[in-house]
Amino acid sequence: MATASAAKSAATPKAEKAAEVAVSAPSRREFLYYIWGASILLVAGEVTGGILWFAYPRFKAGEFGGTFTVAGGEVPTADTAPISKPEGRFWLSNSSEGFVALYAVCTHLGCLPKWVDTNFRFECPCHGSKYQITGKYIEGPAPRSLDRFKATIVFTDGSSVVTDGAGDPIPLGGRTIQQILVDTSSRIKRNGKV
Repeated sequence: MATASAAKSAATPKAEKAAEVAVSAPSRREFLYYIWGASILLVAGEVTGGILWFAYPRFKAGEFGGTFTVAGGEVPTADTAPISKPEGRFWLSNSSEGFVALYAVCTHLGCLPKWVDTNFRFECPCHGSKYQITGKYIEGPAPRSLDRFKATIVFTDGSSVVTDGAGDPIPLGGRTIQQILVDTSSRIKRNGKV
């Protein structure tokens, strides 16, 4: 056995020198700096995640900021009084020009214009701005016409779907509406008083 251990000790000095690479352990100060830095990064990540979770909009269908589904039977006939949808803050308006979904807030100072049947127009009770059935500006201190929402109309034949992203009235052409999808997250501002 002595010869085996002597042979082993004779073979190991080179192997031990190769294996003896000196790696110094971090000092106590370095270790605390690493822990402190990791803690700061963890807290910063948690705060950033919390802010993003709070700030990111989470709108569901059927609440303002989401998409509303309106049955075709609820759409007013052409050139009749528009229908208010207070849960979505919009008016369903159908004129000879076509269908529009109007944002139910005055462009002047944010009051809620009402439909006046006797004058056949929207009138703002706060400062007197007046708008046509299509939301076009008539008179008053408002800087522009009523804003509109993006609307998608699905007709009963199933093949016709019209999406309005520019805010122009959607001509119905006598077709029967199955449903309308009003996207209240996509407000279209009408520039000028036209």
